[in-house]
Amino acid sequence: MTGARVTGAGGNGPLLKVENLRIALQGDGVTFNAVENVSFEIGRGEAFGLVGESGCGKSITALSVMGLLRRPLSLGGGRIVLDGEEIQDASAAEMRRLRGKRVAMIFQEPMTALNPLSPVGRQIAEMFVLHQGASWREAMDRAEEALRQVRVPSPERRIRDYPHQLSGGMRQRVMIAIALACGPDLLIADEPTTALDVTVQAEIIDLMAELCAAKGTAILMISHDLGLVANMCNRVAVMYAGRIIESQVADAIFATPSHPYTRGLIDSLPRLGERARRGRQRLTEISGVVPSIQAYPAGCRFNPRCPAVTDICRTTVPEATSLPADGIVRCHHHG
Repeated sequence: MTGARVTGAGGNGPLLKVENLRIALQGDGVTFNAVENVSFEIGRGEAFGLVGESGCGKSITALSVMGLLRRPLSLGGGRIVLDGEEIQDASAAEMRRLRGKRVAMIFQEPMTALNPLSPVGRQIAEMFVLHQGASWREAMDRAEEALRQVRVPSPERRIRDYPHQLSGGMRQRVMIAIALACGPDLLIADEPTTALDVTVQAEIIDLMAELCAAKGTAILMISHDLGLVANMCNRVAVMYAGRIIESQVADAIFATPSHPYTRGLIDSLPRLGERARRGRQRLTEISGVVPSIQAYPAGCRFNPRCPAVTDICRTTVPEATSLPADGIVRCHHHG
């Protein structure tokens, strides 16, 4: 990867503001909070990272912004404000108008996100027809140009291909073309390189960053890949068991993490030359697993896995403590 970050484009107020978000899970007559008290802001043109292990609630947080939560999940409370407009209670029709035009999403697996029965060119062209009133002839011409912008070779031929005829990297480029077709203000990228090899991952991330910077599009990057987030994002929030436990500017969170969970994630990363210096020691790992939604522990939800746990951690939910540069940490023993 080039390591070039997407930089904010300024503007008055945040583009996206998520405030005290709660996502409820209905199960066997009981309601659980899958996501609780989640708050963050993304500025215009900014790249914001949301990281954590699988099962922490990152993807369903993104789906709530898109208005795509489905039963047994539902929005249980909080506010989602896009460019000054509250959208948490928007109707299905209103969200359909927003999706693609104002906010777009790239999903983890393009093979399941793309329509297998429709040529990829038509799927891109549909965005121009639905949101910009283009004719199908004009839309297909623009779809070809969109494929050219995401560097798909021979776009005049590829627009007639079906998803199964493309490689994983090419399918992800098609997803980027669809997402950015109408110049949305916000792009949500949910693990966009999970199924790709390392070389293709770097190409996709660089392409996404380049196109978003050119269009002034903000990015919400959801990932468990800390290296990817460190290279691309301005600010990072760390999520654990449905809560954000730390949020800082990217350089600070990787240089001086404040929460034991964040430190554990960073310590588990392999480093060049580390094996030569330390011999054949194993990588540091965080013991245990993320608890299930039905079994979140009392107090700090990380306490069963935390090496610094004390009695207060097991009984009392830690409040947010301010860090420099508008950062926060939720830990009784942070620092």
